[in-house]
Amino acid sequence: MRKYLFILFTFIFSYASSQELLAEVKVDFSQIQGSNTTAYTALEKSLKDFINTTKWTDKTYKIQEKIECNFTIIIREKVSSNTYKANLLVQSRRPVFGSNYYSPILNVSDNDFTFEYTEYEQLIFNPRKFSDKNLTDVIGYYIYMVLGYDADTFVRNGGDPYFQTAQQISGLANSSRFSGWSTMAGPRSRSGLVNDVLGPKNKALRAAYYTYHRLGLDLMAKNELNAKNAIGNAILTLESFQTSNNYSQNYPLDLFFQAKKSEISQIFSGGLKPTIQISKLKSLLNTISPSNSNQWNTIQ
Repeated sequence: MRKYLFILFTFIFSYASSQELLAEVKVDFSQIQGSNTTAYTALEKSLKDFINTTKWTDKTYKIQEKIECNFTIIIREKVSSNTYKANLLVQSRRPVFGSNYYSPILNVSDNDFTFEYTEYEQLIFNPRKFSDKNLTDVIGYYIYMVLGYDADTFVRNGGDPYFQTAQQISGLANSSRFSGWSTMAGPRSRSGLVNDVLGPKNKALRAAYYTYHRLGLDLMAKNELNAKNAIGNAILTLESFQTSNNYSQNYPLDLFFQAKKSEISQIFSGGLKPTIQISKLKSLLNTISPSNSNQWNTIQ
């Protein structure tokens, strides 16, 4: 009996204290010829353990609440014995209530990722101190971006504390010897992205994330018509980008459509017809996201 209670307690404790992320990590080193492959496989395993076992927030996540995400590192060049240049692809998704469907939330590619790593070294992260190796700093930054975007889909501006931590990380790294952080590099730098997400010009976009998911997708199984209208109206609130004429330089807006373009097309290409003005919706989408016009033209 005592043994049974111990096992039960251990299960309940591990369940209650489970970490926030359920991440897959892939290190692609196919572009590097004749190098020691064990370093890359060790990096892949170390990063997966690091991401999935670190406690990133003060919240408790149940197993089914873990955020599913992918981190893909494509090694482009081995600069020295422990320095690498790479591309980083970060993707996340969240479940839609009342269905088996997962909605894509973040799909971001960072092509300015240089880092140092020695095989089997312990990965250490402190959001209040730059590591001077750039590996855990960049990964930690994007983890908090994943957490922030996910939280915004459940609670209006719910991502604030996570975006603020990402902003703190980028601020510490801004003057480092590693590129990709500084706002001087433009709006698509890491600092530029998180500053824009938290900035006043993107209030409407962050509100749209909440309406689109919580008042739209999550209610689709109960009332398809109302859900489609909510999603359409959430997108129509982005009309402010059209009038301010800054959509072409807005990285957070671009990331929204990078993740959502196929989903939006599918939502409005079949099933019940929403009562919103579809012609107005298509016109807006073609204006503020013209690179995805092939998707918008399927909307009926």
